[in-house]
Amino acid sequence: MAQCFSQRSVLQALCISDYLSSVLQLKVVPATGISGYTESKFGELEKADVLLLDNLSQFREEAANCTKFSKKLSLGVDIFVNDAFSQSHKMLASTVAVARSCYASVAGFRFEAELSQLMEVTKTARQPYISIIGGGRLTEKAAALRYLASKCDGLVFVGTLAFQIMHALGMPVSLSFVEHGAIRDALEIIQLAKNRNIPILYPKDFWCMNDSLPKLLDIFPSDGIISGWTPVNLGPSSWSEIFSLLSKSKKILWIGPVEFGSSRQETHGSSQLAVMLEKISGNNCDVIIVGNAACKAVMATASSLSAYNIVESASVIWEFLSGRTLPGVAALDRAYPIELDWNAIFADSTQPLIVDIGSGNGLFLLRMAKRWRTSNFLGLEINKKLVRRCLECVSQSGLRNGYFICTNATSTFHSIISSYPGELALVSIQCPNPDFNNTEHRWRMLQRRLVEAIADHLIINGKVFLQSDIEAVAIRMKDQFTMYGKGRLTVANEGDDLDQGGWLKENPFGIRSDWEQHVIDRGGPMYRLMLSKVDTDKNNKS
Repeated sequence: MAQCFSQRSVLQALCISDYLSSVLQLKVVPATGISGYTESKFGELEKADVLLLDNLSQFREEAANCTKFSKKLSLGVDIFVNDAFSQSHKMLASTVAVARSCYASVAGFRFEAELSQLMEVTKTARQPYISIIGGGRLTEKAAALRYLASKCDGLVFVGTLAFQIMHALGMPVSLSFVEHGAIRDALEIIQLAKNRNIPILYPKDFWCMNDSLPKLLDIFPSDGIISGWTPVNLGPSSWSEIFSLLSKSKKILWIGPVEFGSSRQETHGSSQLAVMLEKISGNNCDVIIVGNAACKAVMATASSLSAYNIVESASVIWEFLSGRTLPGVAALDRAYPIELDWNAIFADSTQPLIVDIGSGNGLFLLRMAKRWRTSNFLGLEINKKLVRRCLECVSQSGLRNGYFICTNATSTFHSIISSYPGELALVSIQCPNPDFNNTEHRWRMLQRRLVEAIADHLIINGKVFLQSDIEAVAIRMKDQFTMYGKGRLTVANEGDDLDQGGWLKENPFGIRSDWEQHVIDRGGPMYRLMLSKVDTDKNNKS
């Protein structure tokens, strides 16, 4: 592997590190050649307060989210702080894999701020909410555009996306502007808007450039552009119609560049829209600006940026609106980006909560929910297909005290449970599936941060139920909870209910999971354990 710093950039790195050292009053050292560092060599850098790395995008291991590479990056690191929100839509070793090697992985202040701005895009409380959508590549953005069409009160298409909408509506469009294979997606978006009775605006006229005489400009209606003329900017009727719609709005999202031409006129579109939004933003209207081109135009014209919610990374927004998980966000401890409406999920969100981690096909939790109506049941499962089936079962059965979330519980348990209005009474982890062929992955199903989060959120006398058909796994889980439970979780197994090994003879709930039933049917053993949370403050006083 090549060195992290080229010979030329070493000098630049030294200058930067000297400058940062003086500003931060800390020892900043450029980590030249991180690829060659091992545990022993890392001692050379232990005296540094801050290690300065070059751009890691040149490494194939970075883009491949390589675990070995991430471990070299995280040597000696206890807490990983991610402040690169603009990269959160990518699976990178320095933002995703590295989180697995650290005791804690958290968002930086800028990351938190930009994540909050991201959430503003989805809120529709202020209406009318209008989206101005520019740029191109409709097929890549189709899912996001369908989302906007289902949430907003109007869509304004500019940029090359506008030509895809016009083409789908049967209007004459130059083939140079038509995106191959986009018509079906465009028709779906148009139909969705029609079903919701919301307006779709597209250009009614254009400033056009003469192909033979580039300095010659003229205005043409969008359905009457003469051969030999190319659109370079929206015409006055288009701008007038857009302003009329936006001036009635209470919330506006501008995402993607307005431009589509290749002349000097192409920079005028963003500037004109920015000036228009400057007038509107003072009328008690929330304005969200997304993408470098839009942000640059607004910054050049705005009298005050405080009136805007600015997000520079359009790629992250498009991924999020498409419904895709942002890997850089999901890797963090406080990772769950969706605000859960517990009152919509459960009929009574104040009831005690029982959580099954790794809920699988959900049959155990569904049976529990039907039997114990005075508690709420939440399944956390990483397999999307299983969660989808479980939610279908919840819907078909009419249960109002059962729900499932597709998530990595290790990363998201704290942030999900901390928002629950009621008390966490019980957590179960049943028959996790270890990979004995891969030492690195063998115990990933239970990590320190998950144990600590469970111990933090359980009520006093709350329970943790652990079971496995593999004794080594059950022992490992017991040791993890004992080690990382901070003395708050003690073994509750006792009396005649135990076998010779100290494990519970029977399932205390009287309801078995599918795998548990399968093991028992074939005559195999189950190793069960119940833990209880104690009041350490009370014990210390006594």
